[in-house]
Amino acid sequence: MALGKGLGSILAEVELAYENEIDSIDLNSKNRLDIREIKVDNISPNPYQPRKYFDEISLNELSQSIITHGLLQPIVVIKKEKDKFLLVSGERRLRAHKIAKIEKIQAVVANIELDSLKLRELALIENIQRDNLNSMELANSYAQLIDEHKIRHEDLAKIVHKSRSHITNTMRLLNLSSYTQEKLISQYISQGHAKIIVGLNEEKQKIVVDTIIGQKLSVRDTENLVKKYKTEKKDKIKNISFLSSYRDKFKKALPFKHKIKGNSIEISFINNQEIEKFISLLKKV
Repeated sequence: MALGKGLGSILAEVELAYENEIDSIDLNSKNRLDIREIKVDNISPNPYQPRKYFDEISLNELSQSIITHGLLQPIVVIKKEKDKFLLVSGERRLRAHKIAKIEKIQAVVANIELDSLKLRELALIENIQRDNLNSMELANSYAQLIDEHKIRHEDLAKIVHKSRSHITNTMRLLNLSSYTQEKLISQYISQGHAKIIVGLNEEKQKIVVDTIIGQKLSVRDTENLVKKYKTEKKDKIKNISFLSSYRDKFKKALPFKHKIKGNSIEISFINNQEIEKFISLLKKV
């Protein structure tokens, strides 16, 4: 089954049900919708759901809205066995029902067969299209789709209706340290901050992240701070490269054990005679 095929038609049917009111759907039509009330406890979550973080405040607000106004859009499930279903779309709505202690939920039972790869695909694309994922979940989602389907960034960009640069820049977040990723997911730093930090080593990332949080740095301030670190790194590399280019000359001029470390040379003497020999060499300079 081609990437993305199936999701659009499923979600389109749900939208159609909502717009035309569920009771008016012709259940005998070719693309009929099986819409029913299902026990919440009989629905299993999609094991390939990429979304790991669900804001409790937002879920409680949705729960209260459902209690007050009812469910405005049904979830989508597929049948597993008798009275048992697997969730395809609508995990927030399902969780909100559980919070509200509502025993049943309105659901569209999609009459399709999905293998594990298709389930993963549906969960990823549905979340991406609905902007339900945080930056790290989105980055992982893109990486999984590219890996599973062996496609290019350009191909994925067309499928999820995002720019190729957005795909590439978001996936670069996967190079961040676990500490930085945690702070990004917890919203202590923004995606704008995180993009600037990519490229620093783990130690520098922690310093910058802690500085952002402690001093409430803006993205521009962070950019200046990171630029400073990167400039220092370039200067260090330049010094190393400069001394290293004279390695053979040092070897001839210094008949002693020595090491080039950054912009310095470390000389080791075996005995006093070597020290005296070194002093003698200095006097000739």
